[in-house]
Amino acid sequence: MITAGLALLGSVAASLVVGQAAHADTTICEKYGSTTIQGGKYVVMNNVWGSDSQQCINVTNTGFTVTQAGHNKAQNGAPAAYPAVYAGCHYATCSSGSGLPLQVSNSQFNTVQTSVSMSYPGSGVYDAAYDIWFDPTPRTDGQNTGAELMVWLNHTGSVQPVGSRVGTVNLAGGTWDVWYGNTGWNVVSYVRTSPTNSISFAVRDFYNDMVNRGYAQRSWYLTSVQAGFEPWVGGAGLAVNNFSYSIGGVVQSPSPSPTQGGNNGGGACRVSYSKNEWQGGFTAEVVVTNTSSSTVNGWTLGFSFPNNQQITGYWNADISQSGSSVTARNLSYNGSIPPGGNVSFGFQGTWNGSNGNPTNFTLNGTRCS
Repeated sequence: MITAGLALLGSVAASLVVGQAAHADTTICEKYGSTTIQGGKYVVMNNVWGSDSQQCINVTNTGFTVTQAGHNKAQNGAPAAYPAVYAGCHYATCSSGSGLPLQVSNSQFNTVQTSVSMSYPGSGVYDAAYDIWFDPTPRTDGQNTGAELMVWLNHTGSVQPVGSRVGTVNLAGGTWDVWYGNTGWNVVSYVRTSPTNSISFAVRDFYNDMVNRGYAQRSWYLTSVQAGFEPWVGGAGLAVNNFSYSIGGVVQSPSPSPTQGGNNGGGACRVSYSKNEWQGGFTAEVVVTNTSSSTVNGWTLGFSFPNNQQITGYWNADISQSGSSVTARNLSYNGSIPPGGNVSFGFQGTWNGSNGNPTNFTLNGTRCS
């Protein structure tokens, strides 16, 4: 079925019209109009590539809202547009400081993190999705024969990704149907079985699954990380409230050196903590590495917040909080950590005044570094 995966087939032929850096209440109605926010860190594009209906977006410093959209496209065809915010390069329009293109085999690729929070209107037909691009070469001016990774947080109507469903996987705190098709490049879409309006994840988590399925290669280059919407019918009210992208942002916990011992194969451990924050809110990923010579079978990670942060949601772990103390426990599918292996989980929270990194990480009662 020809559907959402064809969105970028239309946009590849379009040249973005780049405006000035955006401030609050910047309106873009040009079909391919775009602007930058946060000092050029991100680009916001209108990208009405598949329709002649007018679409307008209101750009803020953290995202955008679709304010006008009269689309009425057949749901078994391609969408009307892909309004989005992104880091990296999209047809020669590049954000600043993204570090992209970046070869997947480069260790820095493992540090690429992104998060988004969205709002959905009560009507219309659309998908809300990441569009993440990979190319065999470090090009900045288009797509060759690599792969397009789509991460669908939500969708309405009868729209489906390009290709056919090939499996199911648990990633990034959710269960996803995996779709595969080819439009001159591989299109791999992960459709969340239960919709969500926010997510935070490491790009490597989805890409590793693509590689394992034979749809991507580690020699390819990540060229852009985009988050937005593909509307078929209507679209006014769709909004990206906050978008973040980081590379190399892992902060090591300032805890004492590891010691041997611990419960249930605990042994030595190392913890890394990375976060993306905005005023009053943040998302974080925690990676726990087993540096001992024995397998951890069942894990409990404890740590403390320094500034009274409050966790409001979480994924890939069962998390409880009492005051500043937090306890994260494994789920049924990620309780084993082999020697040299790691496990990751994440959470979303609020802060007021300061948002310092957690301290005093312990794995099954043993202090980590």
